[in-house]
Amino acid sequence: MSYPPTGSAAPPAPAAAPGPDAAAPEPSAPPPPSGERAVWTEALRRLRAAMLTEPGRLRFIGAVLAALVVLFGAMTAWQVADRSAAADDVLGSSQPLSRDAADIYRSLADADTTAAGGFLAGDRESAASRRRYKEDISTAARLLVRASANSRGSQTARDRIERLNDGLPRYTGLVETARMYNRQGLPVGGAYLQYANNQMRTQLLPAARQLYDAETARLDADYEDARAWPWVALAAGVLATGALGWAQRRNYRRTNRVFNQGLLIATTASVGVLLWMAGGHAIARAGLDDSIEHGAKSLRVLNEARIATLQARGDENLTLVARGGKVTADQRDFYEVEYAAGMKTLAGDGEGAEDRAGGKLAEALALADDAEGREPVQEALANVREWRARHTEARAENDQGDYEGALAKVIGKDRPTKESFDKVDAALKQALKHEQTEFHDAARGGRHALDGLAVGAAVLVVLAAAGAVLGIGRRLSEYR
Repeated sequence: MSYPPTGSAAPPAPAAAPGPDAAAPEPSAPPPPSGERAVWTEALRRLRAAMLTEPGRLRFIGAVLAALVVLFGAMTAWQVADRSAAADDVLGSSQPLSRDAADIYRSLADADTTAAGGFLAGDRESAASRRRYKEDISTAARLLVRASANSRGSQTARDRIERLNDGLPRYTGLVETARMYNRQGLPVGGAYLQYANNQMRTQLLPAARQLYDAETARLDADYEDARAWPWVALAAGVLATGALGWAQRRNYRRTNRVFNQGLLIATTASVGVLLWMAGGHAIARAGLDDSIEHGAKSLRVLNEARIATLQARGDENLTLVARGGKVTADQRDFYEVEYAAGMKTLAGDGEGAEDRAGGKLAEALALADDAEGREPVQEALANVREWRARHTEARAENDQGDYEGALAKVIGKDRPTKESFDKVDAALKQALKHEQTEFHDAARGGRHALDGLAVGAAVLVVLAAAGAVLGIGRRLSEYR
């Protein structure tokens, strides 16, 4: 049995359900940031507050101006130093290595030509001819050692140098064997000499040509690096100068003062660096372009002409050594065909046709920019015409079966083709020496245009940065 509760107080009423119109409770405020996040938040708040005042804006402008000027100086020093190094490589590394590679090719071709001429002379071979052959082989070996030491990681160059080092002793051994049999009057000597010539044509000269092409490609790459405009530094200079001009204009509009000495110094120094860099690089580029047009291009063409001369002379000698023993598919004398091809490369299709045929001598004549450069090329052209005429006479003697008569017209004492060849070779050597001097003078002039630019730019940029900071500082002092 249950009893009701005693007392007069009513029991508590149940809680009423919230109605549809009841307001939602307010969300709690986010917790305040803490730690590193709080530091960044406070820094941004203060920066925004500072930017609302003129002193704060001036401090920000001063920092930006100093940063832009320093960036301009760093880009200038970097890009000028990079182009100076490339110009140094053109003068001191890649062009000399390209010249050495061409000399290796010429030495090998001349050794082959001299060996064939000495073989024809037999017991009458002169001491000068023997000495020339030895000097050619020694020069090629010495330059190969230098090229190997300066290959700078070029796999192509290393491979070709290795092939030349392996093949050169074999070639000289074959030549000495040919000479030994020739002194004994044995016909097998001619076969050994032809085999040596085949080794030279198919292995040594192609490898030397590829080495020359590799070094020439390196020279071209260094030229491009040295001639490239420093666009990043120029853009940084224009940006820094424009910012300094804007800061002075802003200063003038707010204070009616025409000049702020610090900003004026900074602007003058920056403009000076910008003009110095642009002008210096333009002069350097002009000098390098001149060294290409009137030096490097002429050297390449003259090297090709001299090589064609040497190969034509070697083929002329081997025509008599082989005595028709080597023929082409259409039964023509192989060495006579090669001689004609070499002479066409050298001086076109014939007398008076050099310009039309585009021979190497005609190219060299067109590239020569002064009388001193044109004169030896013109002399070479005249002697090539004489050489061709004498060769025609020697060929006629040989075709009629007069071997001794043909031999006399090739290596004898009465107006032989050897005399014409020697004159052509000497003229080309003189032209090469002149163009090498032209190259060095032009390239050195271009390189010297960059002298002192990196250091001078650094000094002026430091002065510009200091001027910008001092100029803004002077304005800030007015608010204290």
